[in-house]
Amino acid sequence: MFAVYLPVFIMLGVATLVAVGMFTATSLAGPKNMTAEKAIPYESGSETTGANHIRMSIKFYLTAILFVVFDIEAVFLYPWAAMFRSLGWVGFVEMLLFIVILGVTLIYAWKKGALEWES
Repeated sequence: MFAVYLPVFIMLGVATLVAVGMFTATSLAGPKNMTAEKAIPYESGSETTGANHIRMSIKFYLTAILFVVFDIEAVFLYPWAAMFRSLGWVGFVEMLLFIVILGVTLIYAWKKGALEWES
């Protein structure tokens, strides 16, 4: 059974070695002349303005969680669509149930105002 997973372990080992090697090479080869201007925090190439510790609205986190939930739905839909014919009616009914549950979730979030971004 180990022989079945050996290529996976080799790939993980090589990927780890490449990542560590690149990190080490850039750390050793690159110049390290830190200046006061380089030490200033910035966002997207411009200096930050306003307070550093602003509390984000719960709407931001709620929208992010809803995005993840419906993104996961798309991840499950692709393999199901690829195997649609071989799954038969059982696979169709299970995926239909899955989509209905997510649809009810979306309607609930919509009715509660989770998709509204005002204040």
